[in-house]
Amino acid sequence: MPTQGPQKRLLGSLNSTSTATPHLGLATNQTGPWCLQVSIPDGLFLSLGLVSLVENVLVVIAITKNRNLHSPMYSFICCLALSDLMVSISMVLETAIILLLEAGALVTRAALVQQLDNVIDVLICGSMVSSLCFLGVIAIDRYISIFYALRYHSIVTLPRARRAIVGIWVASIFFSTLFITYYNHTAVLICLVTFFLAMLALMAILYVHMLTRAYQHAQGIAQLQKRQGSTRQGFCLKGAATLTIILGIFFLCWGPFFLHLTLIVLCPQHPTCSCIFKNFNLYLVLIIFSSIVDPLIYAFRSQELRMTLREVLLCSW
Repeated sequence: MPTQGPQKRLLGSLNSTSTATPHLGLATNQTGPWCLQVSIPDGLFLSLGLVSLVENVLVVIAITKNRNLHSPMYSFICCLALSDLMVSISMVLETAIILLLEAGALVTRAALVQQLDNVIDVLICGSMVSSLCFLGVIAIDRYISIFYALRYHSIVTLPRARRAIVGIWVASIFFSTLFITYYNHTAVLICLVTFFLAMLALMAILYVHMLTRAYQHAQGIAQLQKRQGSTRQGFCLKGAATLTIILGIFFLCWGPFFLHLTLIVLCPQHPTCSCIFKNFNLYLVLIIFSSIVDPLIYAFRSQELRMTLREVLLCSW
């Protein structure tokens, strides 16, 4: 929603197809006829954003309502839901403003639109950074619960969890403000890409290590029970499937967006890269999809949370 028209989506400062990117020397019209650009209707942003909003609101309500869920682990899951909720609200708000501007129902000064654009850009960027942080924190929490099970409650206490949560939120807001303010510097893009790769490596290392330890534990039990074959095979398939889902969803939903940022640095003038730049909206849709899938992976698999959610829904009726 910048001054050149309402068609540009937010985080346009990181979108090479906008007019803001000449600072980085990006080519905007050097794609050939072979370039495939996926058109994303505004209705899809609204629909996915609303689904994510409802899902994550339910997670927050369920965790808040049930005192048994007031533990560090569920606190991190609740904060992940809040981060995804911010992504949803930002996208829905942005799309609604775009539609109002296009319909002429909202008339305002270009300077005010630009200020609003900057504010929502910070909100979206901050929620993205915090989402990645809490995904990493959840992985660390699960790692400690497996490898330091006897000391878990003395290591991961509520005061420490609260300090970590506050630190993540403050850091997310601070760095997202810096990122949006200095978006035309290559160093900003490099920092964002490095941050994503660090989170991906952290999650991959921790979850693979957890899978290995759990498999060894199941193998030992199977040997005691003399049922090695079926137990090991079944566990291996289940563990590999869980690991694939967690890391696969993370990489598929977040990877294209950060690939976009990487290509801005590496090949801003290349026609192939320019073609990839034109699908920026698709990468944002994938991030919204991630905020829809996160509750299914991290929250709704808990039986107690599902029971609490059922009570909340029944009481609302």
